[in-house]
Amino acid sequence: QVQLEESGGGLVEAGGSLHLSCAASGRALNDYVMGWFRRAPGKGRELVATIRWNYGNEYYSDSVKGRFTISKDNAKNTVYLEMNSLKPEDTAVYYCAVRRFGVPEWDYWGQGVQVTVSS
Repeated sequence: QVQLEESGGGLVEAGGSLHLSCAASGRALNDYVMGWFRRAPGKGRELVATIRWNYGNEYYSDSVKGRFTISKDNAKNTVYLEMNSLKPEDTAVYYCAVRRFGVPEWDYWGQGVQVTVSS
């Protein structure tokens, strides 16, 4: 069992930055993948970025590539999402999630944090 707790959402003007954190507890994350998803009003869930816990391999969706950075702190069991050059279309609830490497299903989810970007 893994518990995930996000923090750091809020309201920011377009062009601004926000820093999200997701603290994991409950088990070691060796050979797991941690990811950030988002769900905008009236839209489906979108995978934003992932990072492999052991090796740090990163993935970004085209919509955020070059603006968002995913990182991790192994000692703190925490994954981060640095969001720069924010746009109104980045407004969404952001969720962190974790899955085992090589398994497509995401096993555990956080409660989500609201990110609102004003124009």
